[in-house]
Amino acid sequence: MLDLVRRHKQPAPGAPEAARGRMAVGIPSVCSAHPVVIAATLRECAALGRPALIEATSNQVNQDGGYTGMTPAGFRRFVEAIAQAEGIDPGLLVLGGDHLGPNAWRKWPAAQAMAKAEVMVAQYVAAGFRKIHLDCSMSCADDPVPLPEADIAARAVRLCLAAERAWRDMPGRGEPPVYVIGTEVPVPGGAHEDLEELAVTSPDAAGATLALHREAFAAAGLDAAWERVIAMVVQPGVEFDHHKVIDYRPEKARALSAFIASQPGLVFEAHSTDYQTPERLAQLARDHFAILKVGPGATFALRETLWALAAVEHEWLGRDAAHGDGLIPTVLGVMRAEPEHWRPYYQDPARLQVDLAYSLSDRIRYYWAHPKVQTACAALLDRLEHSPPPLTLLSQFLPRQYDAIRDGRLRNRPAELLRDGAAQSLRPYLAACAA
Repeated sequence: MLDLVRRHKQPAPGAPEAARGRMAVGIPSVCSAHPVVIAATLRECAALGRPALIEATSNQVNQDGGYTGMTPAGFRRFVEAIAQAEGIDPGLLVLGGDHLGPNAWRKWPAAQAMAKAEVMVAQYVAAGFRKIHLDCSMSCADDPVPLPEADIAARAVRLCLAAERAWRDMPGRGEPPVYVIGTEVPVPGGAHEDLEELAVTSPDAAGATLALHREAFAAAGLDAAWERVIAMVVQPGVEFDHHKVIDYRPEKARALSAFIASQPGLVFEAHSTDYQTPERLAQLARDHFAILKVGPGATFALRETLWALAAVEHEWLGRDAAHGDGLIPTVLGVMRAEPEHWRPYYQDPARLQVDLAYSLSDRIRYYWAHPKVQTACAALLDRLEHSPPPLTLLSQFLPRQYDAIRDGRLRNRPAELLRDGAAQSLRPYLAACAA
């Protein structure tokens, strides 16, 4: 990651025109715990000989298990097992921790929440995660709202100290972690409300965040760690709500881009870039948003592919979703029966059915590991594996995969169709970034 930032800020003499023109040195950051998305990421990156940056959030993975049920060490084993099954060199894998801070315990008093966060960050580092986003921007139960930026920086220092101690205590510890500071607005995972436009972070605000963190690191004796702060998270003016996307407008971020260009060793990390067009992703990379995060967009593409396979199954094998025995009614039934992952987000009863299935925030991603959903998904893939559908149906419901089959790049196997569907959301990111 340090080398990537250096090459982004100082392209090597004689670098290909593509790297200096259409593309910039950068890397996609895939934040997902779905095995098909992770497998697709590893395959797409390996095919290009590029590192695969896969991240877990503090809500997904923590010492209490998060909503995936995995600790940091467990998540690493999970990803490495997928890499082994795919025949991918584990040396291509980079693990990151996203929004590491007290967010998972923000309903507690700050002292308790931060104690939990320190344990979590230490476990991430001990498990081999080497890209650590220190995010203490959220207010806890006894904090003012919003939390003053000086407090945010002081808490980030506490977590950095925990991370550095964990790294020093590791036998054969290897390379030390690199750090990302700052946060973005709105919250991770997409906006709760309808959006029309977003305010881009001002250079003054970015400079103030940087200065406060630099001073706090220095006061804590963390000068060596500060040399490994590689990125800041700011708001470039991109976001998505339930059914539309706020597209990147480079003219609005010109001053912000110029600010980071003047900071040696630092780039921006852009969150919520899901659903941006390929050209806008490339422009973000050129404007020094060298780390481009995607999460819900990848599982949204996975869900689209599964819905299409369910339609193929209905047409080919005559299964009637209205009887409640197909994948789609199973997923939506589980979501309605267990609404805790979507109820705070979907407030309009008139469009609930559409939000549940099609919202860009993709709350379905919290339900793929549910036993009933896993059983229904496996049954769908098994039926289509044993009774491969004709290409005419794939042309109707999965036209991109149909074209790939006709070109000999893909086989008519449901697992491969599904993985290729997830990969469709990742390829624009790789195309936007030079290696």
